[in-house]
Amino acid sequence: MKRMLLTAVVFSMIAGAIAFAQSEADQFYIKAMQASAPAEKARLLKEYISKFSGQGNQYDSYAYANLAIIQYQSKQYNAETIGLAEKAAASGKIDDQMKGAMYQIVADIHLKTNQFDKAKAAAQQAIQHANAAKGKEGEAANAKMWTQTIGQAYVLTAKAQEKAGDIKGAIDSFNHAYTTLKSPAVLGELKKIGKGYYDAQKYAQAEPIFRYLAGTGLDADSMTILAQILNKQGKEAEALQMFKDMYAKNKTGSMAYNIGIMLANEAKTNPALVNDAVAFLLDASFLDTKRSKQCTDIARSLFFGQDKEWNDRIKMIDESQALIKEWTDAINSKYGDKSEEDLTPDERREFRKLKELIDKETVAVNNLVAQMKAGSSKFDALVASAKKRVGK
Repeated sequence: MKRMLLTAVVFSMIAGAIAFAQSEADQFYIKAMQASAPAEKARLLKEYISKFSGQGNQYDSYAYANLAIIQYQSKQYNAETIGLAEKAAASGKIDDQMKGAMYQIVADIHLKTNQFDKAKAAAQQAIQHANAAKGKEGEAANAKMWTQTIGQAYVLTAKAQEKAGDIKGAIDSFNHAYTTLKSPAVLGELKKIGKGYYDAQKYAQAEPIFRYLAGTGLDADSMTILAQILNKQGKEAEALQMFKDMYAKNKTGSMAYNIGIMLANEAKTNPALVNDAVAFLLDASFLDTKRSKQCTDIARSLFFGQDKEWNDRIKMIDESQALIKEWTDAINSKYGDKSEEDLTPDERREFRKLKELIDKETVAVNNLVAQMKAGSSKFDALVASAKKRVGK
């Protein structure tokens, strides 16, 4: 897509256009076209134009056209090449395929030399010409070639519009190119432009591009970038609703993850959103295998973070277990394998006191563990529900 395809198809037309030569001019043109080296062919065509053009010879227009092609392919993006192509196209004496190639050459050179309005105008000429030629009788065999010409000309139009600052127009032209060519490469060209704006932090320009790309449903990465763009511009609510709508139509791990993360961020100031965030993140854990653990961990943290006493319970269990160990060690250290009957009255009282403390603390630990298990069971139920919801 970076460079128009002016291939052997064009040159095959040249040979077919050459009739039997009878004049000196005709013979010279044939000699030029038979030269194998492009530089030699260009030299001879220039000599032909110098000697014979303007005298009504049959190959003048093809000499302009073929020299324009050679100079374009050798990257001579200048006024001379444009002039040759325009003269050939305006002559009305070259075939339709060659004429279409001339318009494309003019458009691309103007684009490369920052003449964006002229580039757009030439590309539009290519589109109009190709549409007209495609409809002619006997052109059915060339329909695919004309479709390629139209699509490529729309890409040239789009690039000229984007360079001129008409982002909306460029997106529309890229859309025409994509619907014409059905090629992912067209969307790749547009994404590259959008990424350039994004990397330059020109989010207002990047936003409509990634809105379009995300809307195609063909590129999950564009959806992620769009969410980031909207967030950076303070449009979180809009981004969230957009992703929810998309997710309702097409449940993907990437969308579920984006929604879950956005809800998690909003839940910092609006705790009522925690449950929704957990649900989407758990969906993502089943739909996106690469992020499965990450999504589950975030969901678990959010879920248990709602219970303000959760961390306190963990701390209390740790403290109680430390006390139980301390008291158990004290019993073992002081009394070893002695039975209670072997202890003195004072030892027996101390032993019983420590046992009571251990038993009491054990009951407290068991109660705390039971509470935490209840919370874990609720989370496990949410995991099971998510698994069923996404059909896994």
